[in-house]
Amino acid sequence: MAGIYIHIPFCRQKCYYCDFYKTVNTTLKPKFLLSLKAEAKVRKNYLRNEAVETIYFGGGTPSVLEARELADILKHLNGLFEVQENAEITFEANPDDLTPAYLEAIKQAGINRLSVGIQALQNRHLQKMNRRHDASQAIEAIQNAAKIGFNNISVDLIYGLPGLTETEWEDSLNQVFDLPVQHLSAYHLTYHEGTAFYTWLKKGTLRELSETESVNQFEILIDKAALAGFEQYEISNFARNELYSQHNTSYWQGKKYLGLGPSAHSFDQQSRRWNTSHVESYIKAIDNGLAFSEEEILSEKDRYNEYILTRIRTKWGVSLTAINELFGEEMKSYFLTQLAKYADAGLVNQENDRITLPRKGLFVSDEIMTDLMII
Repeated sequence: MAGIYIHIPFCRQKCYYCDFYKTVNTTLKPKFLLSLKAEAKVRKNYLRNEAVETIYFGGGTPSVLEARELADILKHLNGLFEVQENAEITFEANPDDLTPAYLEAIKQAGINRLSVGIQALQNRHLQKMNRRHDASQAIEAIQNAAKIGFNNISVDLIYGLPGLTETEWEDSLNQVFDLPVQHLSAYHLTYHEGTAFYTWLKKGTLRELSETESVNQFEILIDKAALAGFEQYEISNFARNELYSQHNTSYWQGKKYLGLGPSAHSFDQQSRRWNTSHVESYIKAIDNGLAFSEEEILSEKDRYNEYILTRIRTKWGVSLTAINELFGEEMKSYFLTQLAKYADAGLVNQENDRITLPRKGLFVSDEIMTDLMII
């Protein structure tokens, strides 16, 4: 089984915290869509005829696409790949794009899972981030999606925002958990170089939350999610009724995936490939039959590190048997040696073959993952 990721690089305006590749020059969209289809055709053998069980439209802002454009992409992919009839097809969207008519149209086009970028439910924070929607639009978009028949809806929230209080964070979570959503992705704000937030932080015009405040907000997230019946199946991801993100889970389980579009990454279990992060260069290269991506062949050390990094962060954890089978007895011995101090401190759980992180291990997960990898 495999997945396909499609990067739609257009945004109507740029959010001040986001470092994903995007452009506000939407006049390039028609040429980009032709190039995207051309790339898919060129790379149709990348997955070696494995069935495609997930398709994910990310960005950027995929909801800049018209429903007919979305339907055309999906029809093209179905003609090139063996897409399963019940494949999970996820579509990232901004709340202000999700009118009832648009929701109905993208559902007809084949979307069966929505990922809605709410980020916050206080207008002062939305304005500070330069989001296009307000809190009422976010709530209305989710309610409309459910009315139209979407029954697999995920929302994104950000905690650790400058000035975000515990009361505001609790309020955001309470409102989200009262909505007809089945999945929550909640990420701590990262100040990425090149973003407006990073610039303001360095200038001293924006104050980063303290570590104590951030940890408290993470604690609140875990507690509130559990009370609302959401299982924490990955550090930042929570689901009701086991409605996990199948696409993201495939990343954490090391399955193959093909990435299409500028800045998209691909993985075939032996190498990693990434496309140029510039839409005009991407279009020009494909039009002229030139290289538009780079490739790295993964060493055994790389593959071991990726195994640890992706597995330990999930509820399924690391398998000692798998380490032994994939990387040998020596690597397994190294892993157990590195693990020992965390096991003694109660920061990891071992149940038969599986190593997972308990709650207090989640708070130092970066340190644990780094120690278990080979640097």
